[in-house]
Amino acid sequence: MPFLGQDWRSPGWRWVKTEDGWKRCEPFSPALKDGNNQLSDISHTVIITGSDENEEVYSTEDCEFAAKKRKKDHCRDSTDSQCFYREKWIYVHKESTRERHGYCTLGEAFNRLDFSSAIQDIRRFNYVVKLLQLIAKSQLTSLSGAAQKNYFNILDKIVRKVMEDQYNPRLIKDLLQDLSSTLCILIRGVGKSVLVGNINIWICRLETILLWQQQLKNLQMNKQVNTGLTLSDLPLHMLNNILYRFSDGWDIVTLGQVTPTLYMLSEDRQLWKKLCQYHFAEKQFCRHLIPSEKGHIDWKLMYFALQKYYPIKEQYGDTLHFCRHCSILFWKDTGHPCTASDPNTCLMPVSPQHFIDLFKF
Repeated sequence: MPFLGQDWRSPGWRWVKTEDGWKRCEPFSPALKDGNNQLSDISHTVIITGSDENEEVYSTEDCEFAAKKRKKDHCRDSTDSQCFYREKWIYVHKESTRERHGYCTLGEAFNRLDFSSAIQDIRRFNYVVKLLQLIAKSQLTSLSGAAQKNYFNILDKIVRKVMEDQYNPRLIKDLLQDLSSTLCILIRGVGKSVLVGNINIWICRLETILLWQQQLKNLQMNKQVNTGLTLSDLPLHMLNNILYRFSDGWDIVTLGQVTPTLYMLSEDRQLWKKLCQYHFAEKQFCRHLIPSEKGHIDWKLMYFALQKYYPIKEQYGDTLHFCRHCSILFWKDTGHPCTASDPNTCLMPVSPQHFIDLFKF
């Protein structure tokens, strides 16, 4: 079996085990170079061990072997000196060609696209959480061991971010609920070998998820102390405009619980009618008309009823993009080596569901 590297005749990449999984290590890192210089001095010395009666002298070759082993241990243990060759894009190929062998998997794409950094960007946070939720529902068993470890490391960072910043905890609660339900089903079917790894690891992960759920349940929102202008000081037409900017009905309901004025504005029939017309086609909500006691259509109840039958439109501040010319998946701000004459005409935004579909075979 040939090595997988830049050239099939090469010795392959050097891999380093980190907390986020195995990563490729750049062979000529400046930090590692200094460490290698220190370690290389050992190979030119003679090591004498044992007592005076039984002395054992190691040759230069043995010393070189010991130096190489120490270099490897140094590279594993020292996180500050790691320098990885890691692109922010991935070539999506589903079949072998003369130039490329094998195919791209969901786990490989998940490891390569740097979702750990993406969750720190508020534009991408909801996008990554939705993607994790879709993987939890249907694709968890297709992840490799390294991708699974990376998945739970990212999830841990998300939970810690929510606990610190108190940003959108409802979204994370839904994700953890779907993940725990899926794991309970999969653990019961362990005899069918549906999970990669030891069953005790998955039980431990399930216990961690339950702990996260309990922490989010006990999360207390910090009361903001503002001495200047607050949301309640805005005129009614501005508050109404803010509500009309929301695309999620639960956000409208949550904001309506802040003050009596916002509650009155959040119950506006026209607001919920616009929301239904935005997310659903006319044929869809005509099948589920819900009249109120006064004979009018209750658009608020209709929205939540339709949400159970049809998917709503998704809006994200930033998404992954796919280049149709190069077949490369990437974050738009990092770019990719495109060979098209006009790269912008080849770009296509990728929704979380589309990301999953790209790797179905």
